[in-house]
Amino acid sequence: MNKQSSVLAMIIIGILFFIFGFVTWLNGSLIPYLKIICNLNEFEALFVTFAFYIAYTVMALPMAMLLEKTGYKKGMALGLFIMSFGALLFIPAALSGDFLIFLGALFTLGTGLTILQTASNPYIVLVGPIESAAMRISIMGLINKSAGVLAPLLFTALVISDIGSFSQLGATNTQELAYNLIKPYIVMAGILFCLTLFVWFSSLPELEFEEDPYDDENIFGFPRVVLGALALFFYVGIEVIAGDTIGLYGQRLGIVNATSLTAYTMGFMVVGYILGIFLIPKFLSQEKALVSSAVLGIIFLFGVAFSSTTQSHIITGLPDSVAFVALLGLANALVWPTIWPLALQDLGKHTAKGSALLIMAISGGAVVPLVFGKVAQLTSNMQMSYLVGIVCYAMVLMYGLKWHKMHGWRH
Repeated sequence: MNKQSSVLAMIIIGILFFIFGFVTWLNGSLIPYLKIICNLNEFEALFVTFAFYIAYTVMALPMAMLLEKTGYKKGMALGLFIMSFGALLFIPAALSGDFLIFLGALFTLGTGLTILQTASNPYIVLVGPIESAAMRISIMGLINKSAGVLAPLLFTALVISDIGSFSQLGATNTQELAYNLIKPYIVMAGILFCLTLFVWFSSLPELEFEEDPYDDENIFGFPRVVLGALALFFYVGIEVIAGDTIGLYGQRLGIVNATSLTAYTMGFMVVGYILGIFLIPKFLSQEKALVSSAVLGIIFLFGVAFSSTTQSHIITGLPDSVAFVALLGLANALVWPTIWPLALQDLGKHTAKGSALLIMAISGGAVVPLVFGKVAQLTSNMQMSYLVGIVCYAMVLMYGLKWHKMHGWRH
């Protein structure tokens, strides 16, 4: 791919990563909002993340096969079209107030994102030298999480502004609350459809793979990919917990406008991505960045569990415990950018299937938060429940220390 094509690919993929971030991290605001509309407990509310992220497991391999037939460019356009349809499904969901229809709409959005993620991440890995892939993915992550900062703020401004504050939602007619979702999702559907046409008619070059010595190798014969998927499963789980439960936690502690708290987590992720852009690979290898992220995450989890729920944090102004949830964003920022290039290195024509396997791991965002929610429900101690995340960071640490070096299952 020549320099001009590479720049075009980076611009288009950058736009897509902004869409990923906006749609994905809108869930952090949607969870406490739907909790009131549909009269849910905290465990039931986390089915928002389950419906959204389980699509990555159900649809990843079918989408990979589709990409092999349509090519990456047309596949991404199709993904955007599916997402626009998913956004429109919020209209009947809001009109009926039926939680199952909301979940169906979220699953459809997740399906569209599955094909977009499966196609776009290999572009960023292969558009330049593999050693600097984490830096390029960090740039995309910066765009992605900037959208994640914007999404909850816009949600709070557009959906809740005429109500007053999140603390007043319980006194508002739930039908009125549901209707407030219609206009924003119509606008989202229109934007996604316009992007569908933009990508379809763009001159985005197709990925071309050189011949490789593994043509007959099954994708499960590459331990660095399989174990990379395992590490990503647990990583996405803790990433979603950090971004999507902070609103519920803040709601429990009585914080005003809890729907905007996801912006704090995303803000710290933006800081982490900026550090990645400047440090990788010049000052910090991809492997060391991964190990450092895991260790930092464990430290912050202990901060969540054992710090004050009333004393204000000096930087954020939030209670210390909530601030440490937000700080998990800093620890999480460089995990995705470093695992992808380490897992996809030298896969050649197996890249699409390897990418699909890694994308399937996003289902960790469906499963792990439910485990967190169930632990919080059973123990009635949401603060200590965050220690569930230690298992997640332990898996990331193992990949950074050992698993990414494995070229075969016997050595």
